[in-house]
Amino acid sequence: MYTEGVSVLAILLVAALALLVLNALVAGVLALLFRLTFWRCFRWGLLSLILPPMLLLYGVLIERNCYRVRTVEIASETLPAAFDGYTLVQLSDIHSRSFRYRVRSLERAVDKVNALGADLIVFTGDLVTIGPVELLKTGPALSRLHAPDGVLAILGNHDYCPYMPGARRHANLDSLALVEDRERALGWDLLLNENRKIARGGDTLAVVGVENISTSPAFPSTGDLAGAMAGTEGFWRILLSHDPTHWERDVVGKEDIPLTLSGHTHAAQVSLFGLWTPSSLIYPHNRGLYREQEQYLYVNIGLGETIFPARLCAVPEITRIVLRRR
Repeated sequence: MYTEGVSVLAILLVAALALLVLNALVAGVLALLFRLTFWRCFRWGLLSLILPPMLLLYGVLIERNCYRVRTVEIASETLPAAFDGYTLVQLSDIHSRSFRYRVRSLERAVDKVNALGADLIVFTGDLVTIGPVELLKTGPALSRLHAPDGVLAILGNHDYCPYMPGARRHANLDSLALVEDRERALGWDLLLNENRKIARGGDTLAVVGVENISTSPAFPSTGDLAGAMAGTEGFWRILLSHDPTHWERDVVGKEDIPLTLSGHTHAAQVSLFGLWTPSSLIYPHNRGLYREQEQYLYVNIGLGETIFPARLCAVPEITRIVLRRR
């Protein structure tokens, strides 16, 4: 073990020395070409070498452990009067694997959610990254989430465990069943193309949960929107659908669903000063609130990570949604 440690250290020192030599050569060339001082070029070159790893270190150690609570109000003329002021908290894309060494950080996120005192908590998919074993670490913390109307959840594309050995047709069925069992063991109500009705003062709204529906053939699509909505005719509906492309294709302008909640994009876990993210190149609706006529979509950028273990100007999100009768 000691020998391996010395070898790794030696490799790092050699790499650092090589970068310094390369920086010195480049600085010398630039100094000659642009008639600048060698040391000025050397310092700027050194900064350009140090800055990227420092940003990455910030994203790994700091930002991915800073949970932002974002409050959004949804105003609707058709919202039942008894639900004016009804509050729900949306969580998405926990990706338990990303918390395997950060359980205390996840516990802080759970405490933040519980402190909001929402009427309902909803989770819009991707509880795991690879497989159900991840929940052995995160399960105790997640089971502490509570709200008067419970925790409603749906599956995301990763919850089908397509990246496990033996996965067929975008899913490892045995692992998927175990994920579902362990999710229910948290005390969460998992909606598999189903709906739940919530009553208040003689009024009712319906929360509709579909399995994953995606426009990309790379992801499983087993959702059944019509089946999930059965029996909710005439009710004000909230749709939980993991992939926002489902809203674009099948919901907006086509179904009587005032509010859809999605996740999936992570905002690519990086954005330019919080204004632009590479995920916008793939997903037209990739973060935040969107509105078309009287239909809303909110895309939560998630708590966990998959692309790399860091976030840069894409702070993990807890969304507090307040319903208002307009």
